[in-house]
Amino acid sequence: MTSVPLLLLWNDNEAKNLDEQGLLFYRSNLFLRNARAASFGCANTSAKLMMREPITEQDVKILMVKSVCGDNAPAASDDFATVYLHKLELLKSQYRSLDQEDKLARDLRHCVFDLNACTPPIEAFLHGFLPQSHVDLTYFNAVNSIAMAVDCEQLVKTVFGDAVAYLPWQKPGIDLGIKIGSLASSRPGLVGIVLGGHGLLTWGETSKSCYETTSRLVSKAADWLNANVRSEAFGGQKLMSFGEEQRKAIALRMMPEMRGLLSSPNMKVGHFNDSPEVLEFANSKGLAGLVPLIVYCSDPLWNVKIGPLVISSEATREEIAAQIAEYRSSNEAFYNRFKTANSPAMRDPSPTTILVPQVGMFTFAASKIAARRLSELCASSIDIMRGASAISNFQGLTQQDLFNLDYGSLGHPKHSQVKTGPLSGRIALVTGGANGIGAVIAERFLSAGACVAIADIDSAALKDAQQNFATKYGPDNILSLHMDVTSEAAVIEGFTAVATEFGGLDIVVNNAGIAIRSPVEDTTIEMWDKQVAILGTGYFLVGREGFRLLKRQNIGGSMIFISSKNGLIASEGASAYGAMKAAELHLARSMALEGAPLGIRVNSVTPDAVLRGSKLMAGNFAQKRAEALNIRPDELEEYYRKRSLLQRSVYSEDVAEAVYFFASDLSLKSTGNILNVDAGHVASFTR
Repeated sequence: MTSVPLLLLWNDNEAKNLDEQGLLFYRSNLFLRNARAASFGCANTSAKLMMREPITEQDVKILMVKSVCGDNAPAASDDFATVYLHKLELLKSQYRSLDQEDKLARDLRHCVFDLNACTPPIEAFLHGFLPQSHVDLTYFNAVNSIAMAVDCEQLVKTVFGDAVAYLPWQKPGIDLGIKIGSLASSRPGLVGIVLGGHGLLTWGETSKSCYETTSRLVSKAADWLNANVRSEAFGGQKLMSFGEEQRKAIALRMMPEMRGLLSSPNMKVGHFNDSPEVLEFANSKGLAGLVPLIVYCSDPLWNVKIGPLVISSEATREEIAAQIAEYRSSNEAFYNRFKTANSPAMRDPSPTTILVPQVGMFTFAASKIAARRLSELCASSIDIMRGASAISNFQGLTQQDLFNLDYGSLGHPKHSQVKTGPLSGRIALVTGGANGIGAVIAERFLSAGACVAIADIDSAALKDAQQNFATKYGPDNILSLHMDVTSEAAVIEGFTAVATEFGGLDIVVNNAGIAIRSPVEDTTIEMWDKQVAILGTGYFLVGREGFRLLKRQNIGGSMIFISSKNGLIASEGASAYGAMKAAELHLARSMALEGAPLGIRVNSVTPDAVLRGSKLMAGNFAQKRAEALNIRPDELEEYYRKRSLLQRSVYSEDVAEAVYFFASDLSLKSTGNILNVDAGHVASFTR
């Protein structure tokens, strides 16, 4: 094992023009650059600043403390809570005994400065009572390996000498904050405190000196660990990992089945991690005894529950289901053992983390970013356990402490802060998704909280769409696939990528299209074959592979075919296009018939005259249609608007809303249906 030291990254040129608030953000971001050395969301940083009070317009001293931890996005003002320091002191003056802690934790919300929407973290107590202006509470793995060792107190003295003190484990709150402040005030030579089972608290009179102290102590811990390893990690290796291709194949087989079994009562997205560190742990001789200890502190706990579930790579779906049921019973027993009259209701008792020896680790959560964060938290826990067991013995928290962190008044708010949308936990694939109607559909899903794979043959458009969606909705939520829907191998490869990246699939939108307008006598076999390949074979291949994956998950799903008004009525000069659009409608109805017993719904949306933003209308089709109507191409939209019963134009967004209806639970009782989006076209009324 090799512990990672903390790189000293402070640059005076970068920092020279920053005010105190800017320096706080800068310091926080420097820690994020050391992600390899840290538990995920590695720092609660703070500064005591003078700010103008909105009502009195007088300068007052406030504590600005980072509340949002967890990702590698740059720290910004929205991530920091602001608290009146004099109100914190008032809470301190009211404190008498431990039974007041929960009440005073709730009262912390009344200390907010300037109506800041960012909720003050409980760690505000740990920062606020220190006399120094700048404080770091960090969770770097090297220090936490010491903090989680059985003989932590002695190790702190051995590694850091008298410059760093030790406080035994205690749940974060006002009592711990008061102890921290008293200890720091009574020992002027201290530069930090190791909190047993928690992390490292450091301070300084400037932002730079605080950062340098933290960096120096973390690096010192890493160097000491590397020089004092005394045993093989986790008792040595019991199993050898499968090769990469075999691991990926097993993950592809197991992940959709796991997701299907875990997506009740709420849908889940998956993440797969087969890093060397995870495999070393999963293959170790000491795995059985160490697995429950991964829940070493509050953030991993409320995700990992009572610990990861361990499943054999050869387990069948039935065996996986039985082990998940047994895990749920154990988690329910854990809750019932420690609950009180004031405990919140038990949350979903299903496992969120599954270890498969020789293969890797699977994590499941309501969003891709949460599943990835959970995976990284567990990987950090493994690293901390590796370090602690290499120099001593790892010591987790008691089950009572774990329950209090998860279900107590201090832990429970973390759950309510998780953002969700109507399609949270859902996974969608949209063909032709890089531009036009497909891109608008993809964005509609993303805005509702879904993870979306956009498949397209246009590489340049795919790259642009990927960047645009990643910027707006986060890179975790979007996957771009170069896919030729006429190629069976390419379609299978695309669905494999979706299942591997997200764990499965819930929504399939068959949208990739082409339109070549030509009188029947002028339609060449090349024109015919091209439209048959994309609109016929392409819809079949995408539909078939989507159906197969949905069936494997066994939790239903929704497929939507984007057909056309031309699939319902004949249109002059579009015989090949119309024939294929009609075939799409009948294919959808046939699949709806087969999918109904499995809860797989298949519906069709039939737009008409979507000109603005439509890729189809950008080329030959629009020109030919205008010529047939004896009007200019720029008059087409007005022509179609006036032709409709409602006298309205139809846009891509209108089609996307119809698709969203069929994709969401709003249409749970609908399958085999056709929804016209044409502002009213009498000839297209379905009969």
